Amino acid sequence: MSYVFYGWWDWRFLSLIFFSTLVDYTIGVSLKTNNKPGQRKVLLWASIIVNLGFLGFFKYYNFFLDNFISAFTFFGGSFTASSLQIILPVGISFYTFQTLSYSIDVYKRKLEPTRDFIAFGAFVSFFPQLVAGPIERATNLLPQFYKKRRFNYSNAVNGLKQILWGFFKKVVIADNCAEFANQIFNNSADYSGSSLLVGALFFTFQIYGDFSGYSDIAIGTSRLFGFNLMKNFAFPYFSRDIAEFWRRWHISLSTWFRDYLYIPLGGSKGGTKMKIRNTFIIFIVSGFWHGANWTFIVWGALNAIYFLPLLLANKNRSNINIVAENSYFPSIREFFGMLTTFSLTVLAWVFFRADNISHAFVILNVIFSTSLFQAPSIDGGKSLKITAVLTIIFVIVEWFGRSGEFALDLIGKSWKRPIRWGFYYVVLMAIFWFTGKQQEFIYFQF
Repeated sequence: MSYVFYGWWDWRFLSLIFFSTLVDYTIGVSLKTNNKPGQRKVLLWASIIVNLGFLGFFKYYNFFLDNFISAFTFFGGSFTASSLQIILPVGISFYTFQTLSYSIDVYKRKLEPTRDFIAFGAFVSFFPQLVAGPIERATNLLPQFYKKRRFNYSNAVNGLKQILWGFFKKVVIADNCAEFANQIFNNSADYSGSSLLVGALFFTFQIYGDFSGYSDIAIGTSRLFGFNLMKNFAFPYFSRDIAEFWRRWHISLSTWFRDYLYIPLGGSKGGTKMKIRNTFIIFIVSGFWHGANWTFIVWGALNAIYFLPLLLANKNRSNINIVAENSYFPSIREFFGMLTTFSLTVLAWVFFRADNISHAFVILNVIFSTSLFQAPSIDGGKSLKITAVLTIIFVIVEWFGRSGEFALDLIGKSWKRPIRWGFYYVVLMAIFWFTGKQQEFIYFQF
């Protein structure tokens, strides 16, 4: 049924996901029976080349071709080549990393390879998280396919609450913010610095509501089927430093790069040069994973610059606990830490959203001009005010729910049933009343 789900988008790409599944399944079985180090390494590299080869061709072929032609021309050469009209398979960045982590874990003997092809195929193509994550590990998800499915009422209730909040994030917050973010970024020359800053704020909440909303829907849907997926977001905009932000944002990708790239490179155990090198590698690769555009690479490098001072001062794990734990309000220090981290994140998102690097620098140049102190002037009327109010309410709910797995996890548990159910129906009605203009999930393009 996951194949039916994926094939409904474009059946031709079923062959791609099936081949990737077959390759890693076969390699996993072969690694189990082969104890010769040289041959095991060949099998591992076969998995890496096949998976990254598919990803590189479909996602990065035209990027590398265009940049090669530009470099060749810059040095006085003459070279022409035709770009390919390649459709990027939905979810290829996610399921490629999922199958690749399986092969690496089997190679390192951290995981017993499966001989159940149906279970492995279901693990790779599991429909809730197939197209935009979380990027699951075989150690967590694969064994769950072996168990007999039993309906669990409390899990289903929790799943439905997470789905409800995920839809609110997506169609109420992200889609409404997207309308104004697109309006401002697409016509940036017409706006003052203050208006462009508002546009950056709208995009900041758009991308969070869009991506974490999808993750909530995927995790909640999985719970209805008796599956537990890993947490992918942990209220990242309440982070007190950039290191904490990256422990809370797109957790499945951050931990993937940590375990399969950063640590194998030496992590932070080496000298200062190695720490700096590894930090830039992991952040730049993470940026490049998001798309074939220099804006993503610069976004990654900028986050590396943000992160490095904390790492070099051994303060990258200073904020492990929940902000303002057991308190309604943060301390002065926590507040300014959150404000600084959020501001740096907003500026970095400008590169993520801009059409190109020049566009990003033009926007930032205007933001940091005297026009920043003008009153924002954005066409939107009542819709703009409603979106701003809904976003503020959203932040408040997230703040009071920050100690749970998701915002509605613990909110209302101690309330009387009529009040609790009334709150859920208010959220449900808000989804129907305030749904924004339909926008495709941002991470579908990655």
